[in-house]
Amino acid sequence: MMRLLSVFLAILFCHSVRAQKENTAVSAKEMQRIYDEVKTPYKYGLVLVPSEKKLLMDCPSIYKVGSTWYMTYIIFDGVGYETYLAESKDLLTWKTLGKQLQSGRGNEWDAKQKAGYNALIDTKWGGTYKLRKYKGKYWMSYFGGSTEGYEPEPLSIGMAYTSRTPRTPFEWDRLPTPVLSSEDADIRWWENRHKLFKSYVIEDPNKNTGHRFIMYYNAVGDSLENNKPTRWYERIGMAVSDDLVQWKRYLKDPVVHHPMGITGDPMIQRIDNTWIMFYFGAFWKDKAGAFNRFAASKDLIHWTDWEGDDLINSSEPFDAQYAHKSFVIKHKGLVYHYYCAVDKDGNRGIALATSQDVGKSTLNFVKE
Repeated sequence: MMRLLSVFLAILFCHSVRAQKENTAVSAKEMQRIYDEVKTPYKYGLVLVPSEKKLLMDCPSIYKVGSTWYMTYIIFDGVGYETYLAESKDLLTWKTLGKQLQSGRGNEWDAKQKAGYNALIDTKWGGTYKLRKYKGKYWMSYFGGSTEGYEPEPLSIGMAYTSRTPRTPFEWDRLPTPVLSSEDADIRWWENRHKLFKSYVIEDPNKNTGHRFIMYYNAVGDSLENNKPTRWYERIGMAVSDDLVQWKRYLKDPVVHHPMGITGDPMIQRIDNTWIMFYFGAFWKDKAGAFNRFAASKDLIHWTDWEGDDLINSSEPFDAQYAHKSFVIKHKGLVYHYYCAVDKDGNRGIALATSQDVGKSTLNFVKE
């Protein structure tokens, strides 16, 4: 009798797991519809470039205040990352305004590295793209560190905030300690190599995880011994919060990852009842270079990876080395796909591709 009961329970469990997968999976037909909706085959070109050749520009985030668009982005200046602000009236021509997070001279945990990403941007596809407040404040997640250099260990994730409308450059306030680090008690196997990178924070109105806020982020790690093919690679996982201050990991494993290379820099949009995660891949086993792709989800937890063509890859002189790190929006029927473009000489700036032909940018990287 006990054996029959065990068999019966095992069958029920298998059916439950199968049903869960079927309920959360996004069909191949819908994935194709999503690709057709978000694809941007027309490369407009560079929209922002550094003022000096030595500066490396990266990671755009777009939001709107009133009738003006704003872009938060980061620059590595040879010492560390700082966070900048630019503005635009038409999403094509951008003007840098100044800094939002700058490096300090003290002994804070983030003194030399502050790479910021706006939180709580309206996630509706074709929506307002406004920054939402929580407790009367605007929020920004960022990765930080106290050591000079290009992405040196350790890098942790912090939270910055302000009660001022971020339409001008000013220094944001910051929580005194990281909200996620590789020294936390709940660290996962895929983020244990002391480098936590880009984070993207959204509000989940349905509380699929049981919590109000979700942070997607990528990190370096692999706890497997003697596993050189996968050690040091990056994957995307989740953390959850109810107040944007206290965070805890969610799930044991990453939610989007690949056997080799980088899966990183998540950005989230919602098309009808389906969530889209735009991300970039690099150095995969079967794909060279860096490229932008997407995954889709019904519940923000289980993600179906797109298996078709890249959304963006290297095809022009200005992005000949790398074309990666997405921020994708739709405005007045036009899809704008901002990304980091790196040419063969290592110049790094922000480029744009669109769903319709809007012409060509005349902007170029600064020469020697």
